[in-house]
Amino acid sequence: MTKLRYAMVGGGQGAFIGSVHRRAMALDGQMELVAGALSSSPDKALASGRELGLADERNHSSWQALLDDELRRPPSERIDFVSIVTPNHMHYPVAKAFAEAGINVVCDKPLVHTSEQAQDLIATAEKSGVVFAVTYNYTGYPLVRQARHMVASGQLGEIRKVIVEYNQGWMSTRLEGTGNKQADWRTDPARSGIAGCIGDIGSHAENLVATITGLEIESLCADLTAFVPGRKLDDDGNILMRYTNGARGVLISSQIEVGCENDLRIRVFGTQGSLAWHQENPNRLLYSTLDAPPQIFTRNGPGLCNAAVKASRLPAGHPEAFFEAFANIYVGAGEAISARKENRVLAPIEGDFPGLVDGARGVRFIEKTVESARSSIKWVAF
Repeated sequence: MTKLRYAMVGGGQGAFIGSVHRRAMALDGQMELVAGALSSSPDKALASGRELGLADERNHSSWQALLDDELRRPPSERIDFVSIVTPNHMHYPVAKAFAEAGINVVCDKPLVHTSEQAQDLIATAEKSGVVFAVTYNYTGYPLVRQARHMVASGQLGEIRKVIVEYNQGWMSTRLEGTGNKQADWRTDPARSGIAGCIGDIGSHAENLVATITGLEIESLCADLTAFVPGRKLDDDGNILMRYTNGARGVLISSQIEVGCENDLRIRVFGTQGSLAWHQENPNRLLYSTLDAPPQIFTRNGPGLCNAAVKASRLPAGHPEAFFEAFANIYVGAGEAISARKENRVLAPIEGDFPGLVDGARGVRFIEKTVESARSSIKWVAF
């Protein structure tokens, strides 16, 4: 096996998510970091690259220099894809430039700031033919894929109601005023975009519902609040949703709920059964039906679908969680990138990852949520 070569933009010294991406890509030994522009600060970018062992000629002070250098190299030496882990405002220009150059892209979420930018990226990727993945990493959990299978195969009947929550408490005080880098950019409209909490973690909740159920939002009613004095963007959101099949949804997204750590959970209710999954206890999926005792599916345990089994690395009872789920997104994207390189069609079970359509829908969700919260109209069409 030849490892896929990648470059990273962002994710240098002091960053949180960049190291998560790198560890996830290293997990299965299929990907190798060979180049980077790891910070918007040239000095920090170069220092970060040296720490990670990048060769001097592929350690760059800006993403533009990185791209220029890759395009000067013969195809046999170029990167296979770029991983973009910058604050939100840099996703669009970097992703567009690499996609236009024919280089495959893996981009953190939310995808971009506006639907216009999202549609432009879709058009760009279609024209160049690149693989483009968006790292909604929670869809990589084996039992999320099992839940998706069970809904799609009709085991819950017709879906009536979905309740999804993403509860955090880490921003209950004004951390952005203390020099906290993660809080600083997330609360800055110029970098984060028009939304705070609802864009940062609410978009994960929306994607989890869409991935598991396939439901399409018809309209929504949102209440967004900035509870912490002086905060420019929302830190709490509560949303009602109506779906095109007549189902109803409730989405809670908050970063001011004291005592909550990374409490993402979902319940799906159908005419014949229900499912419940909790990210802080991710190796169990509760399945209940009308006329039988509740059943618990376990990661890599009996009765799982092929996609859930493929997403597991260890025997049942050995916990797998965040890094492994992240790695599964990269495995799926890597399969698609390899297939493109080899000019072959993906096998049915390959290429399981969120793409541009998911990213664009997430941007629209953020826009419509903010529109609803600012409007006197009760329901806003999606």
